[in-house]
Amino acid sequence: MGLLPNPFTGRLPFMSKPGPTPDARHALRLFRTPPHKCSYLDQETATTIFVDPEIIPSIELLSELSDLGFRRSGSHLYRPDCESCSACVSVRIPVTEFKPSKRFRRVLSRNSDVAVRALDSIASNEEALALYTRYINTRHQDGDMYPATKEQFDSFILSTSEATRFFGFYLDDRLICIAVCDQLLQGLSAVYTFFDPDKGNRSLGSFAILWMIQAARENNLPYVYLGYWVKECPKMEYKLDYRPIELLRDKRWIRIS
Repeated sequence: MGLLPNPFTGRLPFMSKPGPTPDARHALRLFRTPPHKCSYLDQETATTIFVDPEIIPSIELLSELSDLGFRRSGSHLYRPDCESCSACVSVRIPVTEFKPSKRFRRVLSRNSDVAVRALDSIASNEEALALYTRYINTRHQDGDMYPATKEQFDSFILSTSEATRFFGFYLDDRLICIAVCDQLLQGLSAVYTFFDPDKGNRSLGSFAILWMIQAARENNLPYVYLGYWVKECPKMEYKLDYRPIELLRDKRWIRIS
């Protein structure tokens, strides 16, 4: 793909709207894990529902499951299903109503020299692997993904669906960030973003979300899905900084400003 002259101008090389595909829902099998330690709240025990990993989900199925609170991580489509806790709340940004705050406008200004490329694949991209490794080993030393490995990169980042898109963020032709997202029928789902940990002053994680919001808007996709927000988890607090935002509560999307 060619270098886009500016990450906020021009339509992106997204896929065209897919044609009809077989509906897997009639044979969709779900599996529930035994109770395990919660990844977000130390005092809680979690259980998780997974879609049958043998199913290769269509874009239509991914889109529908996203509206039901499911999330993709690597090859797994899952949703928390805890008996005594409902802290994990799916959130999405309605892009046409979103207005960047003063802080987000500063983030956009600081990254006005960053260009974006749509990448066909990063499977053999050594620069992407090195960036991922530095990001995990610097920013997530307290997590279960530390230390980063090639096998982890392959299973987590390179396990894709037919909806998956990779976008590289470049500064003077140097890769400083990669955003992995799924293009749904009704929006973009942010799967994972990793970036140069030495560029902390640029707030690249925030910039990637702002870029996705604009990309979705320009491609007539109404939402950006940010996964789960957990009120008592400090690492999740940033998601409510994007307003308005919608929370999935009791099978209904509730908007807060």
